[in-house]
Amino acid sequence: MSHVRRNYGQYCGLASALDVVGERWTLLIIRELLLGPRRYGELLAELPGIGTNLLAERLKSLVEMGVLTKPASRDQGYELTEFGRQLREPVLMLARWGMSFLGAPDDGQEVRPHWGFLAVQAMIDPDRASDVDEVYEFHVDDVVFHISVDQGVPRAIEGPATGPCSMVARTDARTFVEIGAKRLGPFEALASGRLTLSGDPDAIMRSSVLLGLIPAAGGVPLSAAGAR
Repeated sequence: MSHVRRNYGQYCGLASALDVVGERWTLLIIRELLLGPRRYGELLAELPGIGTNLLAERLKSLVEMGVLTKPASRDQGYELTEFGRQLREPVLMLARWGMSFLGAPDDGQEVRPHWGFLAVQAMIDPDRASDVDEVYEFHVDDVVFHISVDQGVPRAIEGPATGPCSMVARTDARTFVEIGAKRLGPFEALASGRLTLSGDPDAIMRSSVLLGLIPAAGGVPLSAAGAR
């Protein structure tokens, strides 16, 4: 039985967008592909709870709508088209907005370290970037990414920094998301040993301001709580 695409029947840009990406699991597929191409099996593994038929259906629909490109061989993955990549900012804004609704994590909720890279992109507020050129590196479980601030413009980049870092943070995925959701303060995470920070104390403060973890005019003295 073929899937009948539902729509809102409204002549409205938002309704039209939701006709494409509003069904369950679709934006989470987009989330994974914003982090790079993924093969079908990789998507299935990173989206626990989705059925194989439903994933295939969603991918087929997104390809038909021009949001994704279908892999030409098994060695290639599904990839966002240029049209699909326009969803980056809306998805990041939704992720930032949604952090306000995150409750305390429970054992039944999945968390993946690579989601931390998307989370940090959502947390960055360019208006809070300092005019100091520096690099902040994050180790979230086995995933590494960094933020480069160059002439007041911050960029989140996958992988380790190629040069010296002004600040290095190490934590696990669950703690990182809790901090981003402001359910756990960086001082508490440091004090409990769930987060370690090393580097220049002033850079640590600037990175915390950039990510909205402390107010721009002050905040918790992180250097006194375990930064080294």
